[in-house]
Amino acid sequence: MKIKDITDHIEQLAPLHYAQDFDNVGLLVGEYTTQVTGVLITLDCLENVVQEAIEKKCNLIVTFHPIIFSGLKHLKPTDYVRRAVLKAIKHDIAIYATHTALDMAHGGVSYRMAQELKLQNVETLVPERSVIKKLMVHVPDTHKKDLQEALFVAGAGQLGNYSECSFSIAGTGTFKGNEHSNPSLGSPGVREVASEVLLEVAYLPHLERSILSAMMKHHPYEEVSYSIQTLENEYARMGMGTVGELEQPLASDEFLKLVKTTFNAGVVRSSLSRKRNIHKVALLGGSGSFAIKDAISRGADAYITADLKYHDFFQGENILLCDVGHYESEQFTKNLLQEYISEKFSIFAILCAQTQTNPVNYT
Repeated sequence: MKIKDITDHIEQLAPLHYAQDFDNVGLLVGEYTTQVTGVLITLDCLENVVQEAIEKKCNLIVTFHPIIFSGLKHLKPTDYVRRAVLKAIKHDIAIYATHTALDMAHGGVSYRMAQELKLQNVETLVPERSVIKKLMVHVPDTHKKDLQEALFVAGAGQLGNYSECSFSIAGTGTFKGNEHSNPSLGSPGVREVASEVLLEVAYLPHLERSILSAMMKHHPYEEVSYSIQTLENEYARMGMGTVGELEQPLASDEFLKLVKTTFNAGVVRSSLSRKRNIHKVALLGGSGSFAIKDAISRGADAYITADLKYHDFFQGENILLCDVGHYESEQFTKNLLQEYISEKFSIFAILCAQTQTNPVNYT
């Protein structure tokens, strides 16, 4: 089993295509062709985590936060980033990061937070816009079925819980090839009139290469007439954060106790709002101040996130803002990845790192 087999599986859950532009995700250290001896999963890949991987004979570290975030001008062991990278290279240990790719994923970081809190009717808090694409291709009606099937196999036509979605319009096409053409219908220099279908399928952009490859392979024409649009629609299965409902409403003080226990937080910083009952809850792992207004607009009674600043709490007049800490909000990511990878691979160890990497202490 090679590293690429593991990372390809992870990217079915969290395609790197959807990571934020500022991020640095994917294989940061090592080679995809290396045989895997074991996988260690961590939130942060520090030097002592690399040491744990060495001791447990794991040559692939899957980390949530990328240890290499900005450019490195040298590899002298002068800080915690370079020391970790040097140690990994010296011991032939690969490092792969998911970060905002997993933040964006349906079933990713914030979905796991909702699961730990036992929320029901969970949805994406801030759905991504302008992510869905639509392919429109003209094809002879005699070849429509074969092309349609090939596009479905390549991943086109997926809409939420539905697959094999398409739309077609019958019409008439004309074309005339020059002396260098080799048309599958008609002859060069003669205008051909053909019964055609305009076939439309939606798809996600990380599948575009395979979908266009399938189209070219299964289309009979020498030159394929097609166009691609990016749709303005929201895509509910991708985006930041989640929102769901508690099984039973809780008084705000009881809810804060539940939050502190669930997230094993040293302290929960909260706004002054003390709504009588908390029922609808929004969550976003990591720094989530940007989504406070989204939580309010979705009717959430409380919003759980991290890294809120002093002035952010003034927005909590009608919503209970809860800052549980950055590490605390993302801690379940290790379990999520371990369970996901273990579902498919069982021939080697897939372990959660025991090394404590939270840089914040509470006294």
